[in-house]
Amino acid sequence: MKILLVGEYSRLHNSLKEGLQVLGHEVMLVSTGDEFKNFPSDILLKRKYNSGILKKVKVGLFKLFGFDISSISLKNQFFQQKENFQGYDIVQLINESPLGILPKYEKKIISFLRKNNQKLFLLSCGTDWTSVKYGYEKKFRYSIFNPLLDGKVSEKEFFPALKYLKPEYKDLHDFVFEKVNGVIASDLDYDIPLQGNKKYCGLIPNPVNTKKLEYHSLGTKEKTIIFHGINRANYFKKGNDYFEDALKKIQQKYPSRVTVISVENLPYSEYIEKYNSAHILLDQVFAYDQGYNALEAMAKGKVVFTGAENEFLERFNLKEDEVCINALPDVDYLFKKMEELILNPERLTSISSNARKFIEAEHDYVAIARRYLEIWGKA
Repeated sequence: MKILLVGEYSRLHNSLKEGLQVLGHEVMLVSTGDEFKNFPSDILLKRKYNSGILKKVKVGLFKLFGFDISSISLKNQFFQQKENFQGYDIVQLINESPLGILPKYEKKIISFLRKNNQKLFLLSCGTDWTSVKYGYEKKFRYSIFNPLLDGKVSEKEFFPALKYLKPEYKDLHDFVFEKVNGVIASDLDYDIPLQGNKKYCGLIPNPVNTKKLEYHSLGTKEKTIIFHGINRANYFKKGNDYFEDALKKIQQKYPSRVTVISVENLPYSEYIEKYNSAHILLDQVFAYDQGYNALEAMAKGKVVFTGAENEFLERFNLKEDEVCINALPDVDYLFKKMEELILNPERLTSISSNARKFIEAEHDYVAIARRYLEIWGKA
């Protein structure tokens, strides 16, 4: 089959592409690279006017006339190459707004893709109208909206998520759901809000290409190394403040037994190499299931603090702390979990081994690609 993957988050579509290619399919990936992360794409649409004086011009034009020159540029880049985006058996969007442009331009692109290809699917793996509404209405026990509801951030700072509740994005959501043949979720944080939707085809775990992720045995070292990677724009959304406060307590109590590596806003290729020496990786707090960064770190044998709620344990028939550590918005809890691992390094080794086995069993990129093919074929 010929397959077009539109948009990229956290290397998900790249890994799916690799799995599909192993199975003999022809795959094209088009995206904007996901900002500073610079994920590879077969066709890279370049986001312009995002820095310096040109950004100020862009903001001014938007305030005065309501149009976004970055969105117009990306839309034009897409249609200048439109011959590359037609004639596919399957097209999959990474999000309801797969290129991160104004809804009216996303609609034009999605309409073109629907008209000029056989089947169109939507992947729910990032903020969208369904998941944002569910979290904002406090239907989760906790969610990415906790920092907003707790007054840590303003609505303006939380705009990248809150925008999905605006009428134009609700309209985009309705438009996309009308056009697609089906919707697939990548983990429980998106699966739970979609339950009962007639277009929902089910959850397919993230594909992870373990051939590109070498397993590093933790071994025994004098100090426990903890890695904390920060995306500054998502600092509170990911719960980085909880991690930083817990790390301060750990460093104060165990200064001779712990080394902390903290980095910010690294491109993907640098980020994934930076944590090779670490025992523990701090991923995110406000999640029920693991996102892509956590899964890749688990594949490399890191003990990851991330989403691993009861719903996740039940789905995969796991015990608490078996393959990763469930991170909660509680500094004392996070401190105690880190302390337990520092004082019992044999647990680090056990969880590390279990994590790699779990990824190989449940997230193998070729096996996951087969599951996509099955759902695409049925819908």
